[in-house]
Amino acid sequence: MNYMPGTASLIEDIDKKHLVLLRDGRTLIGILRSIDQFANLVLHQTVERIHVGKQFGDIPRGIFVVRGENVVLLGEVDLDKERDQILQRVSIEEILEEQRTEQQAKQESKRLKLQAVKERGLSIPKADTLDDF
Repeated sequence: MNYMPGTASLIEDIDKKHLVLLRDGRTLIGILRSIDQFANLVLHQTVERIHVGKQFGDIPRGIFVVRGENVVLLGEVDLDKERDQILQRVSIEEILEEQRTEQQAKQESKRLKLQAVKERGLSIPKADTLDDF
């Protein structure tokens, strides 16, 4: 295998199963079909995998085009290790409900932290948003 600069080094990874982590936190798993000089990707038989605790669920997405600037991580999936998962697969409805519950718990935790800070008499810039906690 010779070293190739830039995205050309991914040519050997075409038609292999890959995991892609996006800037917005989503995780995609699919077969890499195409890549260009900007690292734009085309994934085939793509699923969006949602993890909550030790459970996960896959939402089928089909063919997925990913703009290169949104890719945080790209890695080949080891098919042997994929079969030996520790995580429990659940239905789409169950994982979406778990995700919603987890997000509500995080929001409540942020709200309580903000309330505690305000009770101590401290002021927080941008107190209307809870993103700083």
